[in-house]
Amino acid sequence: MQIDARPDFLRVRPHGEPGESLDFHWFWLRHNCDCCRHPQTRERTLCSSSVPLDRRPLRVAASAAGDAVEIDWDEPGGHASRYPLAWLERHAYARGHAPVPPPPGDAGVLERRLATPTPAGVARLRELCMAPLAEHGAVVVRGAGDDTERLIDALAGEGLEVFGSHFGRIEDLRTDNTTNRNNDQLGYTDAPVDLHTDQPFLAHPPRYQMLHCMRPAGDGGDNRLADARAAAAYLRATDAEAYELLTTVPVRFHRVQRAFESVHEAPVLELRGGTFLRVRSSYFTMDPHRLPFARMEAYYRAYNRLTRLVSDPRYSFLVRLGAGDFVLYDNFRMLHARTGFTGARWMRGVYFDDPETRAAREATGAHGA
Repeated sequence: MQIDARPDFLRVRPHGEPGESLDFHWFWLRHNCDCCRHPQTRERTLCSSSVPLDRRPLRVAASAAGDAVEIDWDEPGGHASRYPLAWLERHAYARGHAPVPPPPGDAGVLERRLATPTPAGVARLRELCMAPLAEHGAVVVRGAGDDTERLIDALAGEGLEVFGSHFGRIEDLRTDNTTNRNNDQLGYTDAPVDLHTDQPFLAHPPRYQMLHCMRPAGDGGDNRLADARAAAAYLRATDAEAYELLTTVPVRFHRVQRAFESVHEAPVLELRGGTFLRVRSSYFTMDPHRLPFARMEAYYRAYNRLTRLVSDPRYSFLVRLGAGDFVLYDNFRMLHARTGFTGARWMRGVYFDDPETRAAREATGAHGA
């Protein structure tokens, strides 16, 4: 027997690879715990309403004899369950289910190193960046030096063009610059910032963002990236109702600052022709939801389900940038965050457009600044 603990379900292969697979939701397993039956009548003593839907295990293992699955549940006071393999086979409701993998979390696949920050070395940046950017949604380049303008020149071209937003052409994200006109937002503080996309309050947000490290924080300030496209595919395969809500219910994103205001309504997961187009997510620029009363809690459950998935450290990339390093990521696909920090951290942010985004913006007369 082989077992594989996934975020939302347990996969059991009774006879090992490449034998048939049996999938069971964690909640289904907890509800059907054998020890939650009366010892004399064997009737169930646990109502499913008594168990939170998000109940998850602390430990999952095959029994020593290999004839049962043992689970220790994460709940007050602890709870242990045992499921004989024969019982699982008899009650299997998802034989041969083809699961979609959860979002990836190995930051090593994003790493690239610039051999030298000289003009000749920087000239190879596009060649170095574009393949991992397309495949993984992001790339981390080490040793790129401190000349942001030179990096912009190397990355621009062949369709990538700098997008000048209300932040300016290059945004200086630093906590020691109190005169910056954009310092009335979380990015200019040392507070942690949870996963989000940039500028969802624009009809056509910029496609890519580069964060170039000038000076790392004294402690903290790590960057986290999560693949929302992979998360959406996973959600579609595991929770169709949540996926439907997140792809159809519009959310109002509203940015108000001293020198700028913009608002746009769109679903968190935008589709085009039934396929993923982009994610819009920014908890700090969401207006209060206005949904029919009967749908409000269902929407919150759907949004929280997606957020918990991408916030799981197993399914996101954690990256620490040193001076001269940068990360370039797809703002339509990736969510990004940073941990809180101490010290005078200094990052430079630059947005880039691809031809399709720029054409759509120009066709609608929308502007970024």
